[in-house]
Amino acid sequence: MRSLLAKDWRLEVNTAGIDADCPVWVPVHGLTSFTETQDNNTEDDSDFDSGGWGSDVVTQRKWSIEAEGKRKRKDKQRFEPDPGQEFIRRSARLIGFDATIEVRWYRRDGSPDAHRGYCTVSEFEKGGEVTDLEPFTFTLAGQGEPVEIINPWDPPEPLPVPYDEAESDSGEVFG
Repeated sequence: MRSLLAKDWRLEVNTAGIDADCPVWVPVHGLTSFTETQDNNTEDDSDFDSGGWGSDVVTQRKWSIEAEGKRKRKDKQRFEPDPGQEFIRRSARLIGFDATIEVRWYRRDGSPDAHRGYCTVSEFEKGGEVTDLEPFTFTLAGQGEPVEIINPWDPPEPLPVPYDEAESDSGEVFG
């Protein structure tokens, strides 16, 4: 068995908005780190009848996603931001109901891990030292339960394997 690679996570934002009839999923490119976490709040449920053993009950769960990446450009003349990064950057400046965005995250390696949820961008940081590449970091703070979805990853069709004459049984040349 082999371990899954962290690089196979993909994060997408619905740029059509949370009330749109038809979502428009846009990938957030340039990610170099992706971490989904769940924080559980527990309360002590112990009583005198437990024989000295304690007991905890989960009373609330919260999810969040922390991500890091590099801001990139295609040419030196004009900077055109990545649409997914830009949507998250702009959302980080909103408040109230306007700040809620919809995201989905899934693996691109055949694993069924895939979720969709509503969240707010609690921070979007950029900048760095004089010798750094332009980084960005952000945290998505979940609102409510994330929904498990069917993994939307549709891998591209594999390219045909080229054959040369020596490998062909019939002597045909492919290509």
